[in-house]
Amino acid sequence: MHNCSYCTSSLLALNFVLFITIQTVRNQPMRNDKHKYLVIPGPVEVRPEILDAQTEWMIGHRSTAFADLFARLQTKLKQAFLTQNRVFVHGSSGTGLWEGASRNCIRDEARVLHLVGGAFSERWAQISEANGKQVDVITVEWGKAHTPEMVADALKKQTYDAVAFVHNETSTGVTNPVKDIAAVVRQASDETLVLVDSVSGFLGAELRTDDWGLDLVLTSSQKAFALPPGLAFASISDRVLERAKQIKHRGYYFDFIEINDSLQKNNTPSTPPVSLMFAADKQLDDILAETLERRWARHLQMRDTTLQWANQRGLAAFAQEGYRSPTVTTVANTIGFDVDAMAKFMGGKGFSMDKGYGKIKGKTFRIAHMGDMQIHTLEEVLSGLDEYLESVKN
Repeated sequence: MHNCSYCTSSLLALNFVLFITIQTVRNQPMRNDKHKYLVIPGPVEVRPEILDAQTEWMIGHRSTAFADLFARLQTKLKQAFLTQNRVFVHGSSGTGLWEGASRNCIRDEARVLHLVGGAFSERWAQISEANGKQVDVITVEWGKAHTPEMVADALKKQTYDAVAFVHNETSTGVTNPVKDIAAVVRQASDETLVLVDSVSGFLGAELRTDDWGLDLVLTSSQKAFALPPGLAFASISDRVLERAKQIKHRGYYFDFIEINDSLQKNNTPSTPPVSLMFAADKQLDDILAETLERRWARHLQMRDTTLQWANQRGLAAFAQEGYRSPTVTTVANTIGFDVDAMAKFMGGKGFSMDKGYGKIKGKTFRIAHMGDMQIHTLEEVLSGLDEYLESVKN
């Protein structure tokens, strides 16, 4: 065997350089001159310190260190959801928990009522159908909200295992009156579960899980939570788990009973995205330090600033008055400018812009003002849009 003191010294020096390089990367914010600030409604801009939190040394997901991380997250997530219920932490998008909710909360012989008024509420109903569930829908025009009266009328005609609806419809910028809808469901039947998608509402729009009697609230990491994509969360009531026990074919990856059994041991059934969980742990510290009330107020201020800007420029809010989202404003393109050209212009200013979604793409565009965005950044975005509108006039 070759044994050379020079080689040994060189190897040690190389290892030292690698160690210093890793530590430097870990302790410095990530930078990319080509990066454009994300003004799109997901993924949203993530702060460098949250990105850096993902560079914690990897730990085994069956280790005591992971159990400690999971337990910390449980405590903080309960505060964020304003619930005493357990909060599932899952490696998936929010779409995955749509499927989990449909499979675990709706018995095969029963029916579910879906409230549909945009691309995402429509998709959740389609997922229930794809899983063989019996689905009824209350459909409203895109841009309109569902009212408790609509739901109360439907519940007089039919019994449902669950009412499923979206808190904040990302495609249209509509915030549904969750508290009031949940109240009429609870009044109508003790057997009907209240299932809420708050993917783009959670941590940006007021949401009080226990006070409002919500059985399941699901969300994901890349919207107002202001984390990278890849994590989904759901507050789960005891009523949901009792229902799941009555369903034989709950699936595998989203089996709520299996997930809950692991949660009791501060773990997950399958390998979780550990790095994202480190980031969530750090982000929740910052969110709770801001306080939910101040965070909600900041989002309302950004919404009102955006609406005022749009009205003063001859544009209009697409969402029904009184139900306009604190996290994303869908702007009706009443001027008829080229949204692709707008996005290109704003890209030159360092902003990545939305061009509308689904069947209203181009007829609208969305300004996302969620997550950790501050009012001064929003004002920079609106100033850039003013420059573009002025260039269109000329």
